[in-house]
Amino acid sequence: MTDEAMSPLRRRMIEDMTIRKLAPKTQQGYIRTIKTFAAFLGRSPDTASPEEVRRFQLHLAENGAQAPILNHTVSALRFFFRVTLRRPDIIEHTTFIRAPRKLPVVLSPEEVARLLNAAPGLKYKAALSVAYGAGLRACEVVSLKVSDIDSKRMLIRVEQGKGHKDRNVMLSPHLLELLRAWWKAARPRGWLFPGQNRVNHLTMRQLNRACHAAAQMAKINKRVSLHTLRHSFATHLLEHNIDIRVIQVLLGHAKLDTTALYARVATRTIQHLISPLEHIALKLKEIRPPG
Repeated sequence: MTDEAMSPLRRRMIEDMTIRKLAPKTQQGYIRTIKTFAAFLGRSPDTASPEEVRRFQLHLAENGAQAPILNHTVSALRFFFRVTLRRPDIIEHTTFIRAPRKLPVVLSPEEVARLLNAAPGLKYKAALSVAYGAGLRACEVVSLKVSDIDSKRMLIRVEQGKGHKDRNVMLSPHLLELLRAWWKAARPRGWLFPGQNRVNHLTMRQLNRACHAAAQMAKINKRVSLHTLRHSFATHLLEHNIDIRVIQVLLGHAKLDTTALYARVATRTIQHLISPLEHIALKLKEIRPPG
């Protein structure tokens, strides 16, 4: 199918997504999915039948697409048919996949310290320390501005995080000291962590590369990403008996269920739990077998 034939339809879909304030990455992903669907059909996607939508999902599944890709595809198809084409009947033939929830990889405090000490330079040590010390996502770390650091109230302001929500997170004295050292060394203006072109901020790809390099230098054998530092932040707070609802707010989670996952990896909390069996141990000793 030609770009000329696709253009009006694509333009309308983009307008619909813009009206609803969908994030740029979401818009790009939806457009890419519908383009793939059109290639599968061999014609304009607005002519698709319910059976063809079903066969497209089957095609993806048979070719090894995992739950995140399949669910993203369903979201894109539902938006396209329900909103742009006003054909809600089609979405009855789409199905979300319930993906198994795996336990996140979590570093010990000692491993976190080794990783941060192995960061390639002060800039990346400061950025990775923000990710762990405040529990921020990669996109939130790189989007920080100098003005977001509130040293008087000891807070970091996160603007338009996931879900287009603002929130405040903790700023520890050690992190503030590290950020001041970074500011004195580089004098950043605007973006707290500028990229090579100081007009733009550091990219998530650059930050993740630095995280991987630090983990390798620190000889950490676990599968580490920048999000591992966020997982570790939440788990370590929970192990220090911080209320899970407070952690939910700090992480910017919409649902408590998402935060509750960390209760499954808070090993120190588990190790210090007292089994109900221990409470009846003395009574058990008093029980003698019959005979």
